[in-house]
Amino acid sequence: MTSKDQIIEVLRQVMDPEIPGLSIVDLGMVGDVSVEGDTVHIDLIPTFLGCPALDFIGRNVEKAMAGRPVAIRWVHDQPWSSSMISARGRQALSEWGIAPPSEQSEVTCPFCGSHHTSHTSPFGPALCRAVYYCHDCAQPFEKIKTV
Repeated sequence: MTSKDQIIEVLRQVMDPEIPGLSIVDLGMVGDVSVEGDTVHIDLIPTFLGCPALDFIGRNVEKAMAGRPVAIRWVHDQPWSSSMISARGRQALSEWGIAPPSEQSEVTCPFCGSHHTSHTSPFGPALCRAVYYCHDCAQPFEKIKTV
């Protein structure tokens, strides 16, 4: 694998540890990718600076590169934004039961599609998520915060 596109395809196999089925590429965490000699250089953008999964993600990137020398750099001068989540990533979030980020005041339930939802807590299990409740299917669910 020598081209940027080939490396990106390999990185699509690296999943977010909290949301299986959501790759770090579709989450918008992959910044610049380049090859210098035998070494693949990958810039990764943390979703939040204090994310406890960064080391885990870095190790999974190294594993995905199948033993090829990799230089991972965590980029802190380019902040991650929820707008960096791809359409494929938004679909994966919904399939996992998490509402994707949205600027709209109405939040759609990822389980039944209802807009009859309410915000119950700004604090979810991760800094990037808030908790909502669907009044139609009676399911609590999370929503990725818009940042």
